[in-house]
Amino acid sequence: MSKILVIDDDRDLCMLLQRFLSKKGFEVELCYTAKKAMEVLPVFNPDLILSDFRLEDADGLSLLSNIKEKSPATPVIIMTGYSDIKIAVEIIKMGAYDYVTKPLFPEEIVITIKNALSHAGKAPQAQPSAAPNNVVNHNHNHINNGHAAAVVDTDSNDEFVFSDSEVFQNIMKQVALVAPTTYSVILYGESGSGKEVIARQIHNLSKRKDKPFVAIDCGALSKELAASELFGHEKGSFTGALNQKDGSFELANGGTIFLDEIANLSYDVQVSLLRVVQERKMRRVGGVKDIDLDVRIIVASNEKLLDAARKGKFREDLFHRFNEFGIDIPPLRERKDDIMLFARHFLKHTNNELGKRIAGFSDEVRDIFTSYVWYGNLRELRNVVKRATLLTDGDLIEARALPFEISNFNKLQFEDNSSNQKPSYFSGGKISLDSIPLNETTLKHASIDAEYEMIMQALKKSNFNKSKAAQLLNIDRKTLYNKMKQYQEFNNL
Repeated sequence: MSKILVIDDDRDLCMLLQRFLSKKGFEVELCYTAKKAMEVLPVFNPDLILSDFRLEDADGLSLLSNIKEKSPATPVIIMTGYSDIKIAVEIIKMGAYDYVTKPLFPEEIVITIKNALSHAGKAPQAQPSAAPNNVVNHNHNHINNGHAAAVVDTDSNDEFVFSDSEVFQNIMKQVALVAPTTYSVILYGESGSGKEVIARQIHNLSKRKDKPFVAIDCGALSKELAASELFGHEKGSFTGALNQKDGSFELANGGTIFLDEIANLSYDVQVSLLRVVQERKMRRVGGVKDIDLDVRIIVASNEKLLDAARKGKFREDLFHRFNEFGIDIPPLRERKDDIMLFARHFLKHTNNELGKRIAGFSDEVRDIFTSYVWYGNLRELRNVVKRATLLTDGDLIEARALPFEISNFNKLQFEDNSSNQKPSYFSGGKISLDSIPLNETTLKHASIDAEYEMIMQALKKSNFNKSKAAQLLNIDRKTLYNKMKQYQEFNNL
């Protein structure tokens, strides 16, 4: 039976998750504070951790850092609100497996848990009903010994999405140009913009395509374990080194290694990496024998490495070794023509996962998607499509299936930035009757509009943390969700 540690200060949500996941065959332990979680972690020894991003005594970044220090192999899924998307992406960089957004949906949680446990090398022992029978795992990454390295099967049947947009075609021309060479490549782009997909395409178009492709998230490597993960170690080389371990560079020998967020590596590891790049040799931690390497190196960063070097964060000599060819990958908000292409791609895969046959998106949803800024880039778009697909029973995904913050994004932007705000019936805590157009629907409009403005004030004061907003309004969170849904449906009439 797989064990799950749930960390959330919302006790009602914790109890619901415990009841639901227990019925699905998981053993569940609850913690309401980060402090308690760190005490329980070594005793309970969970196979997976499901944690809220915002806790009373800690934030998600510090909690994840502590978890990875004590239990680096345990996959962590973060529960967050859509206003936390930017920070959630940072959490993924630090080593979280994935994030799910609130409100939570049972089947989505089970599928995410199932995938996380599979990738960690631990088959989930939930009941067969935990996910649809036709769930298809389209991610062919395999975690090496439960750590950050991911060896990707080069026979993967994952589709590579092609676009006719000028931006995408320019990227693909550069990929086609550099792929047949042995050049090292630097990929620049925001988190979630598709850097690993581009790296994999470079590998697939190279002469090394039949050899391993190994992807490393350098942001997930702790300072103490980074050298061991990259270069391996000999038995007894340090406390806990019970056996010899091959590093990621050895696993990639003959093929390609992809080092994501390379600037996060410590200075000491950068020094060791410089020798590997210069001499194409490496030595395991605690070893005395050099190992010859034939590895193509692709690195990625969300900031310019030369700028990082000038700030003292990255070795300039290492930058020049990598800088044989560079490709800039624009964020999704600058690739408007590609948004619906990717949305349809994610819909296709989610249809397969859930056994649905949703044909596409309504015109309103397409307009919302192309006007939204997509802070989390492709990862955020994928999760939105997955959730909307789960909620849709008809042929098309409609706006009511989207999260409130996305379907109302333009309206919220207008209210935040415009001095000419929409007419309101609610002012200073009182209903104003002076400017109300009297007709048979006025009272209903006034009531819903007043509630909406109070809800928005509470959400903004709480930084869109729905639990805290509900407390400010003296209602439970379920009522808050229902009110937001009611307002959205009312405006769609």
